[in-house]
Order: sequence, then structure tokens, then C-alpha cells
Amino acid sequence: MPGLDQRVSWSCGETVEQQAYLTRFLLDYTAAPLVGGTFLRGVLPTRDAVRVVTGAGDAVAPDALVAYEVPLTDDDDEPVTAPLVLGWARTLAAGGPPRPDASVMGMALVRVDTSALEPAPPTSTDRVLRVLRTLAWPFTETPPSPPLCGFLLTGQDSMRLYLAVEEAGGPVAVDVRLTGALTALLAALPALVNEQERWTPDTDPHCAHAIDLTTW
Repeated sequence: MPGLDQRVSWSCGETVEQQAYLTRFLLDYTAAPLVGGTFLRGVLPTRDAVRVVTGAGDAVAPDALVAYEVPLTDDDDEPVTAPLVLGWARTLAAGGPPRPDASVMGMALVRVDTSALEPAPPTSTDRVLRVLRTLAWPFTETPPSPPLCGFLLTGQDSMRLYLAVEEAGGPVAVDVRLTGALTALLAALPALVNEQERWTPDTDPHCAHAIDLTTW
């Protein structure tokens, strides 16, 4: 199974906006299962697509995860909606062991032909979340900056955030711990991610640079 090492690189724009929108919508499914015992474990940004990472509720080892690469547009070149991506992910997760096309970061990678895939219908949980999101997170014209265009759960106490920084020419991957001075870190993060002296090379093909803030 060949590896993928082509580094992601693009300018901020509609692609990043679409990835950030999908990431925001799918976040709840790190806690609510997609189907059965399968949960969302990450959303990885890549050119013209997102890679929806699935696994068991506590899975972080790459060989226990599957990344489904879903294009950002449909056959009519229209942006895909987040409920549609969720429905596809649920169908894929319920379909039994996948047949990977490749691997990425040690995970099985499946490139999805959405034209031949029937999305699963919304569940009662989906409908509940729709109501609560609408009331608790109303639309604002000023989105977060820099936008979160992906994430990956990397340990029981750590995760990798993908933040779109225009000057970086692609996402900057930021490794953080989930304990410690988390409130202070989140407040400082928009400034820290723009400090180019912190940027380091990384083998992750979903980012242009990386920053390790696990000891911040």
C-alpha cells in the first residue's frame, strides 16, 4: 500500500472556508458516534478535499484509523454540504472493512467516489444537534481567525490542529495538550501560530509547517 507524501499547499480562499465549515459541523461526532462504535477522530485538510478520519471512540494509533477522502465539490462543481458529508461518512463507516487505495500518516486512505455513494439519512441525534447549534451558535459574519480547517486526535491527552495561515502557503499544524493551561493557550493561539520563528518542517502532508505547543 503506497504512502502519500505530497505536501498540501494552497492559498486561503474558498477551499479553506469550505474545510472550516465542514470541520465545525462535524466536531460533535467526536463524542456522538457516527454509527455503532465508530466515531470521528479527525478531519484532515488537503487540496480540493477533506479526509474524514474514523475509528473507535478512543482510537489514536494510525493503524486503527481510516481516512476517507471526500471531494469538496459535487459533479456540478457545487460545494458539498456538511450534512451530505456526514451522511457519506456514516455510509462508509457502516460498510464494513474498507478497501484502501493508499496510506497517509500510517492510516488507511480511501478515496471516495461520491457519485456512486448513497448518504445515510439523518438520525435523531443529527436533528437534535441541528436545533441546538442554531440556537447556541448563531451565524456571525466574522469567522474565527485563523480558521480551523482540520484536526486529528493524536493521543489521550493531545491533538493536532490545522489552522489556515495565509502567509504559510497552507495550513500550519499545531500540536497541543488537552490539559494544563488550556484557556491561556487558546487565547494566545492566534498570535502564536503567526510567529514564523516557531514554524518547523514536518512530514505531515496536510500542512505547510508545524508548531509544537505541547510544552507551552
